[in-house]
Amino acid sequence: MNVKLIAHTVMPEKVVAAAAKLCYSDTGAMNLMDGLTDEKAESFVEMLSTIGHESPIEHASFTFAIEGVSRSLLAQITRHRLASFSVQSQRYVKLTNFQYITPPEIAGDQEALALYEQTMQNCVEAYRKLTEILEARHYQDFLSQGCSEKEAHRKAEKKAIEDARFVLPNAGETKMVVTMNARELLHFFRLRCCNRAQWEIRALAKAMLKEVWPVSPALFAKAGPSCCSGACPEGKMSCGKLSEVRKEYELLKIKSEPET
Repeated sequence: MNVKLIAHTVMPEKVVAAAAKLCYSDTGAMNLMDGLTDEKAESFVEMLSTIGHESPIEHASFTFAIEGVSRSLLAQITRHRLASFSVQSQRYVKLTNFQYITPPEIAGDQEALALYEQTMQNCVEAYRKLTEILEARHYQDFLSQGCSEKEAHRKAEKKAIEDARFVLPNAGETKMVVTMNARELLHFFRLRCCNRAQWEIRALAKAMLKEVWPVSPALFAKAGPSCCSGACPEGKMSCGKLSEVRKEYELLKIKSEPET
């Protein structure tokens, strides 16, 4: 898994503070940034967190490049509808070098791993053979319609992989660009950093938090699973490791601090 923050709102904490300032003062909208120092911006952000006023933090957004994750993860992350996604298409991109994600529990069991890897190979072979069969038929169809050989090949391949991809597994690797505003990111971290979250999306959430923390430590001061900023909401389903989890995320942020 590779995660990189590739873009974000310039001066995110000042932008959030300026929006908050408009809510709580008689300052004109055109003068919101006047006199807004880093210290004052941080104070505004801390105040918003204390009183639970989260709408101003929606004005800061963060864009991530993500690769080395599974289609299974894709199904989970797109449930976060207040986000924007651009995903590598299996319809337009022929998978000549199919990569897949192996769950740690499978990787740690020799018998399970052997079965898993054989299944992946079978899926790849089925994809290749289906593409070959369908492309040959479509090629002749496009030639009969008057297409040149080059155009017929291009169109036939595209039409073939549209259907051949149906045999590819959830384990298949995908790449995406994801953009979330700070409010949605905090919500995402509360849910997906939790020990009860599925292992792969939990790893992704941690990696994303490591990327945004150095950029905006005030906005993400309390970022992490819900238990980092209050009581565990899971009730009897709690992992029972509140103190360990809090220490883990304190350490994560310390290790993610930019070098001075």
